[in-house]
Amino acid sequence: MEYNKLIHLNLNQVSDFVRAASNCNFDVDIANKERRNYIVDAKSILGVLGLDLRGPLLVSYNGHDQRFENFLNRCRCITAA
Repeated sequence: MEYNKLIHLNLNQVSDFVRAASNCNFDVDIANKERRNYIVDAKSILGVLGLDLRGPLLVSYNGHDQRFENFLNRCRCITAA
């Protein structure tokens, strides 16, 4: 099952987000909500830093990791997409 969540990240949260995604044993992708054609691997700090952090980000993943879910909840999840 694929999950999609909208979050907001600030620059200080990027490394923690990438670390949390890297601990998942499934694929995690992230994209700007408005530019979904530019999708990056959420386990890549350079990829995530290349996104526009001013707006909502769409996180897509196909597994479950409770620590990752907890992190997403702390990143101001605003709605399911």
